[in-house]
Amino acid sequence: MSQDIIHVYFVPGMAASPLIFENIKLPENQFEMHMLEWLIPSENESITHYAKRMVENIKHDHVVLIGVSFGGIMVQEMSKHLNLKKLIVVSSVKTKHEFSKRMKLAKITKAYKVMPTSLASNVDALAKFTFGNTIKKRVALYRRYLSVTNKQYLDWAIKQVICWDQDKPIPEAIHIHGEKDAVFPHRCLGECITVKGGTHIMIINKYKWFNENLPKLILDEKLA
Repeated sequence: MSQDIIHVYFVPGMAASPLIFENIKLPENQFEMHMLEWLIPSENESITHYAKRMVENIKHDHVVLIGVSFGGIMVQEMSKHLNLKKLIVVSSVKTKHEFSKRMKLAKITKAYKVMPTSLASNVDALAKFTFGNTIKKRVALYRRYLSVTNKQYLDWAIKQVICWDQDKPIPEAIHIHGEKDAVFPHRCLGECITVKGGTHIMIINKYKWFNENLPKLILDEKLA
């Protein structure tokens, strides 16, 4: 009897394209990979409504959802409307309590309302917000991986991150975080898989770790 293929859906980071997953390879005899792209939100669209629209692009049952950074927040919202096999959150947060003091302050002061306009016209600033400050050869990477520069999307997405109001972790969420993440400093609440030396862009530059360990996590096997 042939083994059923497990469908794995990926959601990239804020404003990023699915190209951030270009080096992720899962055994084709066990898994089929699907890349989701960002939609343009409607004015004042709630994150719940947006998540439901994202779910419409999932064409299989009992799938694995993997999200990076803001994509990690989004897959958690999407999981509330799906029956999943696995939920994996990478370089992200599981609750509002895991945000840095800087992000908490931005929510209190509503500083996010003045950030997006400059970010939309300043690729360098947008990339720092999305990827952190540790990228080498920044310009080439920005041009390669940042694909959404629509101002309405950026305004909306930054607000959704800063104002995300998740109070308690989703119990089944598997959280993978880099110990040197500068965007979401390492402060995992509850269980967390820490990647040594991992930064906010470790899905790109530590892809070998993910290629080795994602299949084990999905299949409930022990990590090395």
